[in-house]
This record gives sequence, structure tokens and C-alpha cells, in this order.
Amino acid sequence: MHRLAVFFLGTVPQTSRRALAPVWIARTGASALRLIGFAVQSLVLFAATNLLAAEQMPNVVLIVADDLGAMDLGCYGSKFHRTPHLDKLAAEGMRFTQSYSACPVCSPSRAAIMTGKYPQRFQLTDWLPGRPDRPDQKLNRPTLRNHLPLEEKTIADLLKPKGYVCASIGKWHLGGEGFEPTKQGFDLNIAGDAAGSPQSYFAPFSKPNGKAMPGLSEAPEGEYLPDRLTTEAENFISANRERPFFLYLPHFTPHTPLKAKEDVVKKYPAAETFKGQQNNPIYAAMLESLDESVGRIVAKLDELKLSDHTIVLFTSDNGGLATTEGPNTPATSNAPLREGKGWLYEGGIRTPLLAKWPGHVKPNSTSDVPVCGIDVLPTLRDVCGIEKNETPGLDGVSLIPLLKQSDTIARDSLFWHYPHYANQGGKPGAVIRSGEWKLIEFYEEGRRELFHVAKDVSESRNLAEQEPDRVRELSEKLTAWRKSVGALMPTPNPDYTPNAQADNGEILLPARTADVRGVMLRYEPMPHKNTLGFWVRAEDWARIEFTVKQPGKFQFEALIGCGNGSGGSDVRFEFAPSGSAAEPQAISYTVQETGGFQNFVPRMLGEVTFDKPGRYEVRIKAIKKPGVAVMDLRQARLIPQK
Repeated sequence: MHRLAVFFLGTVPQTSRRALAPVWIARTGASALRLIGFAVQSLVLFAATNLLAAEQMPNVVLIVADDLGAMDLGCYGSKFHRTPHLDKLAAEGMRFTQSYSACPVCSPSRAAIMTGKYPQRFQLTDWLPGRPDRPDQKLNRPTLRNHLPLEEKTIADLLKPKGYVCASIGKWHLGGEGFEPTKQGFDLNIAGDAAGSPQSYFAPFSKPNGKAMPGLSEAPEGEYLPDRLTTEAENFISANRERPFFLYLPHFTPHTPLKAKEDVVKKYPAAETFKGQQNNPIYAAMLESLDESVGRIVAKLDELKLSDHTIVLFTSDNGGLATTEGPNTPATSNAPLREGKGWLYEGGIRTPLLAKWPGHVKPNSTSDVPVCGIDVLPTLRDVCGIEKNETPGLDGVSLIPLLKQSDTIARDSLFWHYPHYANQGGKPGAVIRSGEWKLIEFYEEGRRELFHVAKDVSESRNLAEQEPDRVRELSEKLTAWRKSVGALMPTPNPDYTPNAQADNGEILLPARTADVRGVMLRYEPMPHKNTLGFWVRAEDWARIEFTVKQPGKFQFEALIGCGNGSGGSDVRFEFAPSGSAAEPQAISYTVQETGGFQNFVPRMLGEVTFDKPGRYEVRIKAIKKPGVAVMDLRQARLIPQK
């Protein structure tokens, strides 16, 4: 009775409390007065304790860029991009030199950051809604979940019950209506929906049908999206300065379509052609705006005297876009890392990671320990003093020992499983990074590549043949991990039709469709190469499948490049039905120098005849290699003869 009365008085308006108190006291006597006094003291003490606890809980700012390469920032070695604010953030905290995303494309990586789990556990393994199956792909993709499951606990789900106010301001791409940020623990959502790229980088931020990005229906004409998201983030910080907050600021920048402020673009030299270097002025201007955003957020924390009580993390969702995908691309070069977004090589999964936490992280510090996006949630859990038993089943580990330089982390390996064909050219496969070693398995042919990434960060030397025991050991670990997370595998495509004959009778054989056999020969996707190259061992060879619909006689043409001093290799092109052991038709060619391996010259090499429709293959083999390399092959053509 007494507890109910105290609760009642504590919940009515103050004026009503004054009116009701004399009546209630007269009925209950002096003992009630003493009880009220005790209750009030207890409530005051409870409130004070809660306030103190809230004051001790650090604010969290997590900024995620979109398609930002690991080598794009000045603090990571870029000489072309201007990122002074991010460089300062690195100088005021820790820079991780071997940080990875959980996937070479966006949605799975973002799911991993949000949950601390490998996205394979909930079948979110590609960007959403993903690339559909196609006849020219040997494998069909497994089932793809089109949203982050609501039962998965996000960082916001973890922090909100502890008194944090949580905002997601920017790209979501983890589900549409019913699966938006506000269904995953966030109190505020600005701009986050199912879209993987912005509806527009300049206001109005709306689709052709007039539907605006969430929270951005009102915007001055021409307002730049990174600026607007930053303003929204500043407003959120100011409005919640008196309570602990979690600001998730996932910029769309610098995802395609590449769009930047014209006056900023003009600050950078115009690119003539992409030559495997960072030289894209539009991309550089986008990074400058991203950098300014980070500077503004840090300045707002300083202005409100919140910096000493806030941890700031900055990272990216995957590697930089280094291949052609739409206007003004490729966006960047990840050199010395190999390839980029969509690929399982280092350029596709390495990301920047910066952490500033005054009083806990030593300024200008670095960590060379391999870490991953799955480590963000467990790290923030420990930063905010949340018990580990509240986050069961995590795959990530807390980075607190690394941030405080007090210890290392206990982890044997990191894993990737990407059972999809990427828009950028990457093929289905899996990876294990164990210690200084990295094994890649490709699902089409079962090919395995082994690299000592600590010594060979560019993944130039495949050691699979030299280290068969290590390949077997790592492959077994990778298989066991796939089973443990319930990873779904791709399946054979019954409608597979490789390099189909065109209506005009021609059959085009691009280098990107080749299966390479051996150790060093590889397809190099960057547009200034786009070739079968690195052919430094005569034992290596390649195979390209194609489909004949109209049989007949064909002239065989190849687009070949060869550097000075490497001419004279004898190459044999063998044509046969796919998988056939029959004696092939063969065309031989002695390679001529072209003035450079990427200086491609068309060569008419001979004739070949196909008597019936069906699937065929051409095997490209070196019989003799007197120089450094055999040749580069960009593409071949079978031209019908009348």
C-alpha cells in the first residue's frame, strides 16, 4: 500500500501532488511521512547513481565509407587524395594496417559490422538484392536472404537498453520496409532504406517517381548528400549531448555513380587514362568531401566538449572499386594490393580502420594484427561496459587489448565465403587467412591459390604447388568453418552456355572467361590490362569454353601483347569439344613483340572447323618460353568464313 502510494505521487503532476498530499497524509499518519522521506531520498540517490553511470558511458561514433579502398587515405600512403582530417584522426589514435571487411561487397560486410557475426550464418552473402543467375555463369547462386533478420542483435539493439539514444544517418542496404534501421534498435533513421546507392548525390534526393530518401524530403536545390548527412549528424550530437549516444554514420560516398562538387573536382589534375594508379579527380573530390565530413563531426564533439568521452571509429565496407563499372570509373587503385571490390584478393577485402579514444588509445599508434568488421560489435560492447553474456554466439573478438596495447587477441583464423559472381568480375570462392598465410579456393574448378601475404601483400607468387601440406591443412579448416556457420554453396548451372555465338556468327572469347591452370598465369581485370597475363611459367596454361550454334569454318584471331625482349615463345591453341580426350585441332603461333605486354595487336593465326553445334573449348599452351614471359592475351575471336 505504501509503495503504491509513493509510486502514485511520483507519477502525477507536481501541482496535483501538492493538492493530494495533505489528504493522503491525514489518512495514513506520520509513519507515511517518514516513508515518503525515505522514498524520496532513495529516488534521488537512484537518479544520481543513474546519472553518474550515464556520464561514465562513452559516446560512440561509427563512420563507414562505401567502397573506400585500403590505400585511399593519406595516412595509408595515398599521394593523390587529400584527406587531412582523416589523417589527423589517425594521428590522434590508432591506425590498423591489416583491417578486413567480411565480404568483398557491401551488404554482407555491413551486416557483419552490425552483428559481430559472419553473414553466412544468416545467408546474407551478396549485395542486396544481388546479381541474378545468368546462362554464361557455370554456377547458380545459393539462396540469398534479402534482409538482416530482425532476431539478430545489432549494435543499436545492444546499446539502446543501456540508455543510449541511437541514430543511423546514411546508407542502410540491409532490408527495406519492415527491416529498416528503426526495426533494428535505432531511434532515428535518415536516408537509410533498401537502396545500395543514393537516389541522387545532389538535392532533390528523390527517385523519378518523387519518393524521397527517408528524412530528406526537404532539401535546398543542389545540396550535396555528404554535406546534408553531416549536418543531420551534427544536429543529432547537439540534441543528445546530455546523454550517451550511438551515432552510426554510413556514408554513401564514394560509391558509384561518381558525383562530386565541380569546384572541388577542379582542384585535381584531369586524368588522361587509368594506368593502375590513383588519378580519378571526381573520386578524389568525393573523398575530400568525405574527409570534410569527418572533420566536422570531430569539431562538433570538440565544441560540445564531448571528445574526451567519445570513441570514434572509421572504416569502409569493402575494398576500392578498381575495375570499370559505369561512368567515370575505375574509381581508384588499391596497389600494391591486388584487384579491388568484388574480388577475394587483398584489394577487395582490405579496408582502412582508424580508432580515436582519448585516454585509452595512444596517439599515432598502429596495429599490424589482422582484424575484421565482425570485431566492431564486441569491441563496442567492451568499450561501453556491457557484459559478454549479453552477446552470445559472436564470431568477432574485442579489439580492446590492441587499442590499449595491453595484449594481443586470441584468434587463429579469419574466413570469407562468397558464393556469387561479382559485377566487378570476381568469381565464387572462399578464403582463409591464418597467421601470415592466405588460401583462396575458387568454386568453379576447385582451384586453390596460396600466398604468404605478410611477405607478398600483392599476392604475386602462388605457393600452392610448393606447399601442398599447408594447402591441405588450410583447406580442411576452411571446410570445417563453412560447415560450422551453415554456409550455402553454389550449384551447377544446367543452362550454362559459355561465350555463345552471336547472331552474326562470330564467337568472342574474352580473357575474363578463361580458367587458368598452373601457378602464376592469371586474369588481370584492371582496364589498362584486362588480359591473361603474368605468364612467366611455360607449364601454366589456360582454357576458354565457348558455344557453337552454327557450325562451319572459322578464322581464328587473337589480340596479343608482348614486351620487348620476350618474343619468340611458341604457343599452341588446341580446339576440341569440352572435356573431350579426342585429338584436338591445333593452331601454332610464334609470339612476336608488340612493344609492350599491354600494347595489344590483332593476329590472324589460322583456321579451324566445327562440324556440329555444341560446347567447345580452346586450350592455350606454351611450348617454349625463351623470354621473361610468354605473352598477354586480351581476347580471341572466331570469325565465320563463307
